[in-house]
Amino acid sequence: MATLDGSSIKKLIVACDAGMGSSVMLASTLKKQLKKSGVTVEHSPVSEIPVDADVVVTQNNLAERARGVVPDIPVVPFQLFMGDPNVAKVVKAIQDGSTVEV
Repeated sequence: MATLDGSSIKKLIVACDAGMGSSVMLASTLKKQLKKSGVTVEHSPVSEIPVDADVVVTQNNLAERARGVVPDIPVVPFQLFMGDPNVAKVVKAIQDGSTVEV
């Protein structure tokens, strides 16, 4: 579990394995949801996560790989590309400037 301060998140990365449609769609959805918050949302292969990310969201099965690439950045695993509760918690924390456990 990680504690995230939504008010300090300026760059969110959606990390994937192959760069195919579902994760790109998630990144696009998050860009729209977080546009007013001033957060940059980028899509990245899990092996190339930028070190200036504030938080990484990725599929459950890629979370450990992501943590190995960026051990000092919180990694939020999810199961569902659309409507996952962990991703929703991150979005809400950013929008509200609140703190959340994920």
